[in-house]
Amino acid sequence: MLLPYFQNEFIEAGCDEAGRGCLAGPVYAAAVILPKNFKHDVLTDSKQLGEKDRYNLRDCIEREAIAFAVAEVDHEEIDRINILNASFKAMHLALEKLHISPGFIIIDGNRFKAYQKVPHQCVIKGDGKYYSIAAASILAKTYRDDHMHRLALEHPQYDWCNNKGYPTIKHRDAVISYGMSPYHRRTFRVTDPQLALSFEE
Repeated sequence: MLLPYFQNEFIEAGCDEAGRGCLAGPVYAAAVILPKNFKHDVLTDSKQLGEKDRYNLRDCIEREAIAFAVAEVDHEEIDRINILNASFKAMHLALEKLHISPGFIIIDGNRFKAYQKVPHQCVIKGDGKYYSIAAASILAKTYRDDHMHRLALEHPQYDWCNNKGYPTIKHRDAVISYGMSPYHRRTFRVTDPQLALSFEE
């Protein structure tokens, strides 16, 4: 069972991103504020769940959250400012879109660029520890997957419906065969033989 909050003094938002390790497409981020009494038997890190469960959970999160928002930073900006800064920017944009301002932020991972003057806490593997971060991981992942499905209709040769832009062997082979699409991140070494093969981050 995950924990509801890191602290109880302030309204708390959980943040997470999706797509940082991809070769193509944007990075997405979400911010979620959940009710104090929120509990769920299935909700956890999006990478531990199947696609059907993730989309069912998205409906639940959007129905029960006090506030939620999703934002993206595109591949061109990723190339301009680097993926780490783009991830931070996407999370900041999601926080800005919340209709309730949080007084505290918890973020999945070990690095974050402070948002305004709001105190924050980074939590390693936080999407498996706190409901709000897990909820943010679900929203970021499913909205990004929807986006990559749309791009796959334009460029089916890269198998984005299945790999979502992650560096699978089939994806890398397609880049070698067909070259880069307009949505590939030019600063990522697509054909590097040492590049880790992974569907998820």
